[in-house]
Amino acid sequence: MKERILFVEDDPAIRDLTTRGLEQAGFDVEAESDGHQGLLRFRNGSFDLVLLDLMLPSLGGVEVCRHIRSESTIPIVMLTAKTDTSDVVLGLEVGADDYLTKPFEMPELLARLRAVLRRASDAQKDEVMTLGDLEIRPDAFVATKAGRHLDLTATEFRLLLELARSGGRVRTRDALLENVWNYDYLGDSRIVDMAVKRLRDKIEDDPRNPTRIVTVRGVGYRFEA
Repeated sequence: MKERILFVEDDPAIRDLTTRGLEQAGFDVEAESDGHQGLLRFRNGSFDLVLLDLMLPSLGGVEVCRHIRSESTIPIVMLTAKTDTSDVVLGLEVGADDYLTKPFEMPELLARLRAVLRRASDAQKDEVMTLGDLEIRPDAFVATKAGRHLDLTATEFRLLLELARSGGRVRTRDALLENVWNYDYLGDSRIVDMAVKRLRDKIEDDPRNPTRIVTVRGVGYRFEA
């Protein structure tokens, strides 16, 4: 069965060219041109990934991302032509799993999308991990805190699992990009930092003063069991 992508992009040239490229690569693509229609299509359909432009008419990409993330853990990849890094950070902060700047080459886009989809479906067969009041079940992609289910995206779960497996060792941002995001290139550490922030919001008693995921300045992060 083909994996289904919802593609929301207001530029008709980019939308048509990218849609054809994705379909030729074997994806089933539904395309919309504005934020409201994209959100409505998402709510009325069944998709494996959302490819979302940052600048959209009627409802911006960040707001669309925020709405989708409040309803689903579906992978979200954002496209941006803006050079203002604050917009990229905001998109990651509200729940995007990755982003790609325009103009982009189709092989790079396909590699990013396949990596995100692979992460979302890669349920490793490991034993249950119990770390204090946290319980992690890799086989089911489920984590609980004090018996309460944690609503984690696939990326957040893999990040938690990678940190928990580290045995108290520091994990650099580059190592996390490679092992959690499956990237072999020099990626943007903001992806890691924003995912850590979202994860802390869900597992820490006080996210502003984290005691589980500790920042090691200038290096990366360490998980305290």
